[in-house]
Amino acid sequence: MRSIGQLARESGLTVSALRFYDGAGVFGPARVDPQTGYRWYAPAQLADARLLCRLRRVGLPLAEIRLLLAAPADSDSAHQVLDTHLRRLEDGLADARRELSHVRTLIDRREHTMTTIDPSASADPLGGARLTVAAADLVAALAAVRFAVSAEPAAPMLGGILFDLDGELLRLVATDRYRLAVGAAPARAAAPTEFNVLLPAALADEFGTMAAEADAAGAGELTLTVEGASVAAEAGGRRVAGDRLDLDFPDYRSLIRLRPTHRVELPTATLRRAVADGATRPYTPATPDRSADQNEVPVTVLAVSRSGELRVVESEPGTALEDTEAADGDLRVAVNQEFLLEALAAGAPDQLVLELGGTIGPLAIRSADQAAGNFSVLMPIRLT
Repeated sequence: MRSIGQLARESGLTVSALRFYDGAGVFGPARVDPQTGYRWYAPAQLADARLLCRLRRVGLPLAEIRLLLAAPADSDSAHQVLDTHLRRLEDGLADARRELSHVRTLIDRREHTMTTIDPSASADPLGGARLTVAAADLVAALAAVRFAVSAEPAAPMLGGILFDLDGELLRLVATDRYRLAVGAAPARAAAPTEFNVLLPAALADEFGTMAAEADAAGAGELTLTVEGASVAAEAGGRRVAGDRLDLDFPDYRSLIRLRPTHRVELPTATLRRAVADGATRPYTPATPDRSADQNEVPVTVLAVSRSGELRVVESEPGTALEDTEAADGDLRVAVNQEFLLEALAAGAPDQLVLELGGTIGPLAIRSADQAAGNFSVLMPIRLT
């Protein structure tokens, strides 16, 4: 038997790390002396301790370490965990490279404005951009994201809607941290360009109203123009303009790279009725700074069986979802009932696809016939 200090030296883990993994139920000693409380590890545990050390170095999440250590040798599930984490690291590296590229541009621009004083020059990185989008497509994209705009004064950047032009696709994005919604509309730019601007929700609403009126009148298209801090929309002989928000919006691209483990296709009306009429569990979320509790909200618990059947199930307070999962083998995820109903109403497709990535993985809601179009993502509630 090895003491905790000896195992630490031979495995590369620290004593404090071994104590942490023991307390987390990931990797514990073979025996604990009842008199002294000393931890003793069996010789066969050294290999797992060394494996754990390497998994720790590559930043594998705790829940996935637990799954991997519990998996039998040469199991497909263990390799799938590693493959998923490798893709996550690759995506993170791509995001970091893109952000560093933006940072270099900002540094260069900052140095330029410090050495060159020209009051008439625009410091805006966009210069000018002009694009055309179908009025009906813009109305649909706004309807798909408007429900996810935050009203929290402490996070003003979340009170807007991001307009992100990527080639010939204009994405609209809104999030309040608990849910994220993406709308998409094909667009034609006057010149090849990419840009993103954050519009106040009120200005985006005005654009949506004008687009709806233009579509009803048969005008068909709406033109968006970005010039410095100003953003304008024109359609049917009308023009609405306002200033964009000079705030940093969260990088939504990393949040929509989902790796679902379950996909369920079903009619929207069926799920909406099941959620509205089904059982709920009370939950009281904490405020972001945890200074006070918010109002109690109803939580819907969805269960997906091995055969792909989805249903709303009862979940008693004080029961962890992981416990009920282990009992019947179904995947369970808990979400705010109100948020789920709003997401179902926003896109309003007849047939939808739910993508689930585990008990604590995001829940994606997509149209079954529009995989790359409008969709929303709900953050799960961890019930313990």
